[in-house]
Amino acid sequence: MSSLACGIVGLPNVGKSTLFNAITRAGAEAANYPFCTIEPNVGIVPVPDTRVEQLSIIVKPNKVQYATIEFVDIAGLVRGASSGEGRGNQFLENIQHTDAIVQVVRCFDNDDVVHVDGKVDPLSDIETINLELALADLEKVNRNIERLGKKVRSGDKEAVKTIEVLQKVLPALNEGQAIRSVDLNEEEKALIKHYMFITVKDMIYCCNVSEDDLPEMNNEYVQQVRDFAAKENAGVVTICAQIEQEIAQLDKEEAAEFLADVGLEQSGLDRLIKKSYETLGLSTYLTAGEIEVRAWTIPQDCPAPLAAAVIHSDFEKGFIRAEVIAFEDVIEHGGRQGAKEAGKVRVEGKEYLVQDGDVILFLTNAK
Repeated sequence: MSSLACGIVGLPNVGKSTLFNAITRAGAEAANYPFCTIEPNVGIVPVPDTRVEQLSIIVKPNKVQYATIEFVDIAGLVRGASSGEGRGNQFLENIQHTDAIVQVVRCFDNDDVVHVDGKVDPLSDIETINLELALADLEKVNRNIERLGKKVRSGDKEAVKTIEVLQKVLPALNEGQAIRSVDLNEEEKALIKHYMFITVKDMIYCCNVSEDDLPEMNNEYVQQVRDFAAKENAGVVTICAQIEQEIAQLDKEEAAEFLADVGLEQSGLDRLIKKSYETLGLSTYLTAGEIEVRAWTIPQDCPAPLAAAVIHSDFEKGFIRAEVIAFEDVIEHGGRQGAKEAGKVRVEGKEYLVQDGDVILFLTNAK
């Protein structure tokens, strides 16, 4: 798969912009992957992975490339956005191409930061955002049911099946619930996949707390969000956006010292990336050679030919075999050659399911 993309949503004054600014600065400071801007509201940052660093020490490649993650700042989400309030439906174009949604929720009290509704109420904020996302999908579902009706009348069997699925998700959307809450089988999901509905995507609730909540990063508001998320099987991560903004301006060693001083082991951005991979069921394999040491993002238990296709689509067609070494064996034996001499290299075929941390050399007849 290409770079993972997460859309950041949230009401005004919840810390969304502060977090996004911290993310973009973190990307700008990344030595091995300079921050780049696809659009003004898209930041790309490297996925932290100490395995890449350890392999690089052994292999000494010309280039090091971490896996990357895109964070898309979704503007225009206020109450009534789905019907044109704020920046209206402009947010739809940005959000429909993301893999997951990160909803920043205000979980701190501060009289100097005015809440859009006059009081801090994380569950009300969540309800507002989720309703707007559901209403946007509802409008799209109704529009497509009407459009497909013409094909149904002409005897199009796939159109009949698609309308059945769309009608199946309608009640949930009418109640402000997400499409992902509807029990759909794989065939039904495939029939509506190309519509890129927003509420099909996995949700991660990002609780923004104050510096006073460090290092536990827990309070009554956070617990309310955790309880709510548990009911819909959504991910939760806690951050302090203000701290993230400070960390993003420091170099690696200074950031580590700063985190230790406030009692944290890793930054909120690192935890958010980890939670995104976990929520989406993703893993990483590695390639290591003199030219490049690189991390590649794939779905968990991905068949070897599909994992090879992430490098180049021709690798899937021309796949012959994969020479696989567990990361720990590469480190223990000082590289691929040492691992090979120790009998730690496995030859795997098309049925092999790639595991997180595999160091792989693909053999193909791709031109």
